[in-house]
Amino acid sequence: MEPHPSSAVIARRPETLSRQDLELVSRYGEGRYLKEVATQQGAYESLHRDMKIGFGKWEFDPMAMDNPLPNDEGKVHLWQGDEDKKVPVDLQRFIAKKLPWIQYHELPGAGHALHYVPGMIEGVLRALLVGEEGK
Repeated sequence: MEPHPSSAVIARRPETLSRQDLELVSRYGEGRYLKEVATQQGAYESLHRDMKIGFGKWEFDPMAMDNPLPNDEGKVHLWQGDEDKKVPVDLQRFIAKKLPWIQYHELPGAGHALHYVPGMIEGVLRALLVGEEGK
């Protein structure tokens, strides 16, 4: 018998997905290839290490970071679905508010699977390449 994962995300339980994520997964599949790529070093090296980074103590304070592009060489963009159940939207809003050099893009009704939203990739590229707001 296989041990039970200690995380609902690792176990891929549906309550970790937003309504939109569930629709996208049913339309485009579970992304077996992406899962295989994301976990190619094993569950500990990929998923558990991500969780340690997300919930552990860091060696630096991200809120004390200086703008990595101080001479107006570009912007740091952050896209977030306001119904993301894997990365808290309140955390991303807080970071974007504290670090004014981040251009924050919040998508109403979107979850974690932004890359599957029709037109999203084009919106990201447009924002990065021509400075439009993007999706």
